[in-house]
Order: sequence, then C-alpha cells, then structure tokens
Amino acid sequence: MRRRQPATVPRSGKPRLRRVAELVRLPRRSPLYPELARALAAADRLHVLHSDLEPVPVRPTATTSQTGCYRLRQADPVDLRVSRRHGRVALSFLHELGHLVDHQLGYEPTDGTFASAKHDAFAAWREAAAALPCRLPDGTGRSQRRYFRSAKELWARCYAQTVLTTSGDPRLERHLTAVLEAGDVFVWPTADFAPAAAAVEAVLARLGLVAPAAAAAA
Repeated sequence: MRRRQPATVPRSGKPRLRRVAELVRLPRRSPLYPELARALAAADRLHVLHSDLEPVPVRPTATTSQTGCYRLRQADPVDLRVSRRHGRVALSFLHELGHLVDHQLGYEPTDGTFASAKHDAFAAWREAAAALPCRLPDGTGRSQRRYFRSAKELWARCYAQTVLTTSGDPRLERHLTAVLEAGDVFVWPTADFAPAAAAVEAVLARLGLVAPAAAAAA
C-alpha cells in the first residue's frame, strides 16, 4: 500500500502582512511550549511576513537523529518539528522557522523555491554569510560540508542567531551564550557574526518586513 503523504497547510484569502505569531501554531500541551513561545515572541518582535498561510503546526518529537525539521511539499509547508531530546529547543525552533520564512519569501505555486539563494534582497546577506567561518570539524565529508554551506542552511542559522541576539530576552540571551560556550557548530562567535546579523536585519528592511515596534525603536 502506498504511504499517504502528510497534508500541507492550506491557504486562505489574499496574501497580507501578518505577525509571525499568527503563522505558526504551537503545541500548548507540550512541556516545550514555554520555551517555544518565548522564541516565537522574539521573532514576532523582529519582523512580519506577507502570507496567506493558515497557521503551520509545530510538532515536538523524541528523535535523536536531528534537532529539528521543516517539512514541506513543493511550495507548501507541512509542519515544523523540534526534538525535545536536545538541549537547544529555542535555537532549533528558530532555525526551522528561518527555513519557513525563507521558503515563503521565495514562494511560487509550482515549486519549493527558497529566497536565500537567489532573491535580490538577499544579495548583501549572501556576501556576509560567505565570509563566515565554517564551523564543521576537520574531516567532515564533502557532501555534508556542501549542504552546511548552502544558502538555505546558512540563512536558517543566521536567522536563528539574529533573533536570539536581538531578542532583549535574558533567558534567550543565556540560551545563546550556553550554545556558544558549548561550541555548537550552528552558531558563530559574536564578533564573527555581527556583520551577518546586520545583513539579516537589512534583508527584512529591504522587503518591508520589519515589525512596527522594531522600526519605531530603530
């Protein structure tokens, strides 16, 4: 019997500017909910998104093989998955949220394009990201290194670290400090990352997606 494909998230109405908090549905009964909600609030303070999507579900998992996953089919999301078996829930969730944002900014009805690799608004960010040091250990295979350095992976990592860096939330700031001190390969030392963080914010500004509160504070 052919395995049934998971349903994609439906769309309704016309695309419009939406708060990030409106675009995902957190698992309220999960023990991960408080940390996920804190991370989502930080992203919500940073930017908005032009979209007609219904809320994308966030699903906790117990997998040890990956910390998170953004599932999609062509141009439509299925869900965001975050493992509770790793001590980096906020970072992993924001990484997958970064993939969702990237995917929807490159949205075309017939494919699953990601904006980070080709959209003109990302050009300066691509330059800044290319200058970031590769954090993978020596001996890592060529295919893994190539994937790790792909535009969509670099964007997801940059997006997550930018949200944490700009959050103004002491708990999220401590979370970032902890993963930095642990030598996590998905984040960069603060001094190295500063130009890329500015470039992420510049992408959002060029696309007219800066959240009203963030724009007022600038």
